Parts: sequence; C-alpha cells; structure tokens
Amino acid sequence: MPKSSLDCVLFAGGKSSRMGKDKALLPFGQKSLAKYQYDRLLEIFDRVSICTKEPKFDFEAPLILDSYEIFAPTPAFLDIFKRMPQFFAISVDTPFVDRSVIEPLLEAAASHPHKDAIIARTDYPHPLIGIYRRSIAPFLAKEIQQGNYKLGSVLKQANTLFVNFKEDKRFLNLNTPADLEKAKNLL
Repeated sequence: MPKSSLDCVLFAGGKSSRMGKDKALLPFGQKSLAKYQYDRLLEIFDRVSICTKEPKFDFEAPLILDSYEIFAPTPAFLDIFKRMPQFFAISVDTPFVDRSVIEPLLEAAASHPHKDAIIARTDYPHPLIGIYRRSIAPFLAKEIQQGNYKLGSVLKQANTLFVNFKEDKRFLNLNTPADLEKAKNLL
C-alpha cells in the first residue's frame, strides 16, 4: 500500500510518571523511542509531526507544541486542529502498532467520512491509536471546560467508530520499566 497522505501526529508530551523518566527519550532499537517511532511512521505516512510540550529531541522533526499546562493529550488536539482538519494519532509508547493496525483504520475512515473519530479497540478502546477529525473539537472543548481531560469521555459523546482487533503485542503500551524491557525483548 502506498504512503497515506493523512497527517500523522506522534504524541510525546506526557509526564511518564509510571516510567520514572521521559519515555520519548528512552533508548529503543538503537535510537530514542521517539526517533524509532518517527522513522517507522514515515514509512506509512507522508507527514509525521510530534506533539510535545517542548523541543527535546536530538533529531529534526516537525513539532506541534502543546500550549496547555495540563499533561493530557486532549487539550493538545485543539492546537493540532488549528493546523490540520484530521490526523492519525498515535502515542510514542506504542512501538508495535504497525500497518496491520493502521491500514484497517485508514480504510474505515475512508468508508465513514462523517465519523468524528475512528479508534482501535481490543478488549478496550485505544484512544491514542486512531483518526480524529476536526468535527470532534466541540466535544473536546466542552470536556476541557468541565475539567475532564479523558479522551474516552469525548469518544463516548462523539460520533465514533471503533475498529476491533485481537489483543496482542501490537497494542503493548510502554508505561513501566518492566513494559520497556518486555518490548525490547520483542524487537
């Protein structure tokens, strides 16, 4: 399949509190986790930007600086929608999400142009693995105004399509040092 023209946004601005240090900067596959993700996503998407609180990477990449003080991706979506009408969202700590996940999401988005979001789901939804459209912005703004920064709440209100996948290593989320070691052994 050719590269997707949809913009991809790699989210790398979290606190990484369970990891104890910035996940995006941790070594992974002979480079930082952020660089590993950026390089492999460029094989799938024409454009990949990194959403972060501050410039912190030792490589060149387009950055979208999250202007909110809250460490949650939800407010950053409003910054992103100022630049693009829709995008594929992926968290820096999901290094095994590959074409076998991304392509069905892209196909579902093409088949459902009026959905606000198209999100991967295994045993539970994965809000930072999916496609978001600007039409979801009013739901985001409402939840942010109420102090709720959970994407899951927004997705319940919006016109969301969930695409089901089998739970497996592709959805491994690197939250703790043990998760990181497990992932390194899977490389």
